Amino acid sequence: MQDNREDTPAALIEHPLLDDYYRDRSPELERITVPVLSAANWAHHLHTGGNFEGYAQAASTSKWLEVHGLQHWVEFYADYGVRLQKRFFGHFLRGEDTGWDQQPPVLLQVRNVDGSFTERAEAQWPLARTQWTKFHLDIVGGHLAPQPDSQQRAVSFDALGEGLEFWTLPLERDVEITGPAAARLCVASSSTDADLFLTLRVADPSGRDVTFVSGQDPKGCVGFGWLRASHRKTDAERSLPYRPWHTHDDPEPLVPGEPVTLDIEIWPTSVRIPVGYRLGVSVQGRDSEMPGDGPGRLPSA
Repeated sequence: MQDNREDTPAALIEHPLLDDYYRDRSPELERITVPVLSAANWAHHLHTGGNFEGYAQAASTSKWLEVHGLQHWVEFYADYGVRLQKRFFGHFLRGEDTGWDQQPPVLLQVRNVDGSFTERAEAQWPLARTQWTKFHLDIVGGHLAPQPDSQQRAVSFDALGEGLEFWTLPLERDVEITGPAAARLCVASSSTDADLFLTLRVADPSGRDVTFVSGQDPKGCVGFGWLRASHRKTDAERSLPYRPWHTHDDPEPLVPGEPVTLDIEIWPTSVRIPVGYRLGVSVQGRDSEMPGDGPGRLPSA
């Protein structure tokens, strides 16, 4: 038994980069040809990225993507998820007429700001009718602006502080964001490395954050992404405009004070934003925390 055990914490320290240790333990998705059902969650820090990439890269011609909200384990193991799995396995393993032959390739539970969901069938992911939209960081006004600033500007923040926030003006029409996203930042640091955390947010007309029950947080954000600056190297062949692909195999330390360009992936998300609400993004050097009290802490021994 000892020979079959792995000291995972020690391995993480011994292998800080993506090397053969991890490659030997990673699936070759392009070799998967059996039917695939990838059940994803909109906001799970561990599984969301893998679910979407697994679906996209699997070579199977029979594959389906289902995306839900709330906690991943609640939906997948409750009645909704069990019915989905029984229809899938009944069709492929038992030859039953479960109606799976009518299942859409993509089934989404689109999030609404009141915590409800709208179920919608789609033919592909990302959605073919997506209107890819760019926002620019307006440092002077703190806005997400439709046009870039005519001047180069800079602003600084403490790595462990509150960071920066950028918001649209109140929306003049309903907007739906469903799909992946990415950000490009020009960053300099006083140190030889820096961590960047990006958080997509929605605020109601009174300015309060709209939160969602998510994979690991009862008051989760709309979307998130992060990157260590020394891991900024990307694979040009595998990267897409909406999903940079970082190699994590060749660290590039920062030179203090010298700016570099970072392409940061923001994991797929979905939310329908009503008129009068605002879309925002936070840029921080640490993970985000929503205002208010957090979970209770156990008393110290």
